[in-house]
Amino acid sequence: MKTAVEREGRNGPGTVVIYSNRGREALHERAVHLDLGHRLARLQGLDFGGEYDPDTRYPGGLYFVPTGTVIGRRNAGRLGMRSAADLFGGVVPRPFMATKAITHGLLRSGAQAPPGWSPGFVRRVADAVLRGFTAFNRKEAGEAGRRLLAEGPLRIKPVLATGGRGQRLVADPAELERQLAALDETELSRFGLVLEEHLEQVSTYSVGQVQVGDLLATYCGTQRLTRDNRGEEVYGGSDLLVVAGDFAELLALELDDPLRLAVQQARIYDAAALRSFAGFFASRRNYDIARGLDSRGRTRSGVLEQSWRIGGASSAEITALEAFRAGARSVRTSSLELFGEDKVAPAGASVLFRGEDPELGYLTKCVVTTDNGNP
Repeated sequence: MKTAVEREGRNGPGTVVIYSNRGREALHERAVHLDLGHRLARLQGLDFGGEYDPDTRYPGGLYFVPTGTVIGRRNAGRLGMRSAADLFGGVVPRPFMATKAITHGLLRSGAQAPPGWSPGFVRRVADAVLRGFTAFNRKEAGEAGRRLLAEGPLRIKPVLATGGRGQRLVADPAELERQLAALDETELSRFGLVLEEHLEQVSTYSVGQVQVGDLLATYCGTQRLTRDNRGEEVYGGSDLLVVAGDFAELLALELDDPLRLAVQQARIYDAAALRSFAGFFASRRNYDIARGLDSRGRTRSGVLEQSWRIGGASSAEITALEAFRAGARSVRTSSLELFGEDKVAPAGASVLFRGEDPELGYLTKCVVTTDNGNP
């Protein structure tokens, strides 16, 4: 894969820029994105230009690090993002495609859905996801929820929330109606709502792939949960095994059965997205897979959602790419999110942010490599 500069054939070294397209960034997010932007520039031998300024004339081509998935091919093309070589993240044609709304099918054929909805994608991922529905109005959400409740408790999942925040466990129809009544109808019709079977004793896996210039990395691992400064259980980081190469190189390793299944399910989901959504491309594709017990005690495993933007595991992904540039073929590396001033980074960690965040309180974000070599 050529870099943006090589592909365009422009003069000059080229520049990596942070493109803030998710609205206002939290203090800790801005610090992490700037750090990782520097690293992505070094990996490609490019300059780092900080935050993108449309009024600045940059030497050479631009390589973007969007803070969110970029919506709209025309919008991306105006900026110079025409392929996965031009950014760390992804571009989708329509807003709902950047959310977990795509994971599940509609209640029935003919149910409300936005333009661009892909029944083909839903069919292709059917064996790789949990039981659930996506709905774009309250009435259909209520009917879908009642159908799921006949089999056991469900989770209501707002599609714009991240890190596990905003989800609600629902065990009876009355609670379902209360939760649905509180939703914003405009947001619901535009982005959708996911209703999904609830699992107990859950393990969450991270599987994904990143490509930066000539470096390709594919990984799997487990997510860590922690308590934030308000006591809410949230994402606390990922422990990843990363290999240089494609999914085939990852699956050639000795993985335990649950992790191997998670990789296979993520691979199905990934291939289905690339095939089903015309105009979609991404250099960073990450998938969350849950494994646990359903209401009848049966083991279930399935992809929960995708992330086609810089995310919580990206510090570990980029650390692995740096190791591959230095000659390694596999890496075990972890991203960590530690809440509270008493929590300190482990020895040897690279600290991306440590301090008082106005929204989340005292927080440390860091990355550490535990094994660097061949599998």
